[in-house]
Amino acid sequence: MSASDDIPPPLATPTRVRFEGFVLDTANRSLGRDGVPVALNARYFDALVLLVREHGQLVGKQRFFDEVWAGSVVTDAALTQCIKEIRRLLGDDAGRPRFVRTVAGHGYVFIAQVHDDTESVGVPTDAPAPVEAGSSVGKPPTDSDEPLQPALARVMRDGAAATAGGAAAGLLGGLLYGSALAVAPQSQGLGTLSILMVLLALSLAVGMAGAMGVGVGMAAGRLRGSAAGMLAGGAVGGLVVGGLVRLLGSDTFTLLVGRAPTGITGGLEGAVIGFALAVGVFLGGGLEQPRGWRPAWSAALSTGIAGALVTLAGGSLMATSLMRVAATFDETRLDMAPLGALLGEPQLGMAAQAALGLLEGGIFGGCVAAAMLLARGQGASGMQDPQGVRRHPR
Repeated sequence: MSASDDIPPPLATPTRVRFEGFVLDTANRSLGRDGVPVALNARYFDALVLLVREHGQLVGKQRFFDEVWAGSVVTDAALTQCIKEIRRLLGDDAGRPRFVRTVAGHGYVFIAQVHDDTESVGVPTDAPAPVEAGSSVGKPPTDSDEPLQPALARVMRDGAAATAGGAAAGLLGGLLYGSALAVAPQSQGLGTLSILMVLLALSLAVGMAGAMGVGVGMAAGRLRGSAAGMLAGGAVGGLVVGGLVRLLGSDTFTLLVGRAPTGITGGLEGAVIGFALAVGVFLGGGLEQPRGWRPAWSAALSTGIAGALVTLAGGSLMATSLMRVAATFDETRLDMAPLGALLGEPQLGMAAQAALGLLEGGIFGGCVAAAMLLARGQGASGMQDPQGVRRHPR
């Protein structure tokens, strides 16, 4: 007999308990709030029963896999989604929990007071129809798993964190390109400091704008707790901001010198980078559960690959856009050859552009994801979880 055989299933002892306005009836497999049934699928109901039965005690991840998903092959993401749905229906907030508290890297604790409710009449049979799983219980339904105001605050917080990450990426990129281009012989007349400051300002502005769009898009897409929403939000945010950057850049050149360069970075490139960043965060375990810096490394890798593919497909990021600006205006002193020379090419050829696209994308994705992790306070705490995402074969 294995050790797991000694563990009773979640519903071994039928009971009826109450916590705050909720009544959990394991005998009838029902959950109600203030007399209104709450719809919860069987797997998630078993997980809630396990948490409530062990209230005040840590329930490790492996216990969920053994008792709720017994015999199935699942990932940590399945448990994360389960807990998220339970919190949604209870009206709980992971940042300020009243019911389910996360113990980083280990499991969950049900922290609400639980009372015996065996004398209660329970949920009436003629009660209204169960509340849909996507709606908040006892409140007007919204697109979020939390009240509207905290949801908007979370979107703004993630957007601000992403913007800060974009600023860091912009500074790194500006220092890299500014330092390389400032030493070019054709640029000496402008002054090293002037070139460095101009490219720093340009890279900073583009990085912050792009990161804000992607960060807000990802946060808004997560309001329904859907990975697809986060991916779509990242792509849409990048598309909108990238399109605006191209439009404003073209209008600025047209206003100042009477013509605009063609092929500079825009909405399509922004959508690809935004989508790749969201994919990287998702594959790294997401932002909801602590995974150390894994989401940041994963985002850096995915956006780096996307940046290289964008340039190979004929698109433009920062370096390629600067090259096309220099090609459009013959009188410019901007010389991109030093960047190619750093990568072993006499000019900024396709291989050098792809390498720089890889570098730009990696810096952008890594900085933005890391800033969002830091804003949630999960970067350091998650480092205690060396196992991260794993599969649980039976």
